[in-house]
Amino acid sequence: MLLPANRGAAVKSEPFLGPLSHSARVAGSASLTTVLIAFAANLLVAVAKSVAAVVTGSASLLAEAAHSWADTGNEVLLLIAHRRSRRPPDRAHPLGYGREAYVWSLLAALGLFVAGAAVSVTHGVQEVLHPAPATDFFVGYVVLAVSFVLEGISFLRSVRQARPAAELMERDLIGAVMATSDPTLRAVFVEDSAALIGLAIAAVGLGAHQLTGSSAPDAVGSILVGVLLAAVATFLIDRNREFLIGEEADPRVRTAAIRALLAQPEVARVTYLRLEFVGPRLVSVIGDVDLAGDDNESNIAVRLRALEAKIDASPGVAGTVLSLSAADEPSLTG
Repeated sequence: MLLPANRGAAVKSEPFLGPLSHSARVAGSASLTTVLIAFAANLLVAVAKSVAAVVTGSASLLAEAAHSWADTGNEVLLLIAHRRSRRPPDRAHPLGYGREAYVWSLLAALGLFVAGAAVSVTHGVQEVLHPAPATDFFVGYVVLAVSFVLEGISFLRSVRQARPAAELMERDLIGAVMATSDPTLRAVFVEDSAALIGLAIAAVGLGAHQLTGSSAPDAVGSILVGVLLAAVATFLIDRNREFLIGEEADPRVRTAAIRALLAQPEVARVTYLRLEFVGPRLVSVIGDVDLAGDDNESNIAVRLRALEAKIDASPGVAGTVLSLSAADEPSLTG
């Protein structure tokens, strides 16, 4: 999916990428709502788990409390990412500040690794070495159940946001989330998925602790939660790294862009096209085209600039640079 750009907004034209442009127009506010819901849910869950961990003495619940506090902090960083990445372009940053979303999202993933995974594993190992009995198991079960409901609400919100993009791109839901250029949506979806799995692990560990009277299953649950968080954090770090160094748009988007260019009456051929993400749902367009007609050089330059401005006016396009095709270059087809 792609994000609106401000450059060229005064130029009247049809959206360059059709339905993709429409989805880009509404996606930014949807991501903000998703992060706000996730923040509220994680904050409530973190407080509840912390209280339950103190009351019960459960290692798994303490690991889950660390998980939820890490997620709460992450949502703050994701809110910063959303806000700063939507700043308009300026002379120093003609393509805007979209990539800043990946910087803050990468920091959030690092926080999940340190504050969530490391704390959970460390406490689990300490519990194995120095076991301590847990009490008030009922309190733990109630908190886990409430947490599951709250995390489920946040997860369903991210699913609701991701589903239209998945249908538009003809992908399954998980594939769409993994491929999306929106790091906030991916982070909320993946973290909430991990939270639901972690709650199930904590419940099994707590139940085994109650049944056996041994804290070993509870400690193992804490370690497993930490390993799960480490895997999630590593994945999120890697995806943000890929977008920071430059990732090309999905082949379906590229095909749509070629068709959109060929649909322009002034374009006879397209021989080169690169669409690179420069932010959430935001691409730069670089291409070589052959213009219809046989104008002189000065008129061709004017027509190219007009075509660039028309494309720039479309939601999802941060900037466009077009050059003339050589006569012997093969044509691209949609």
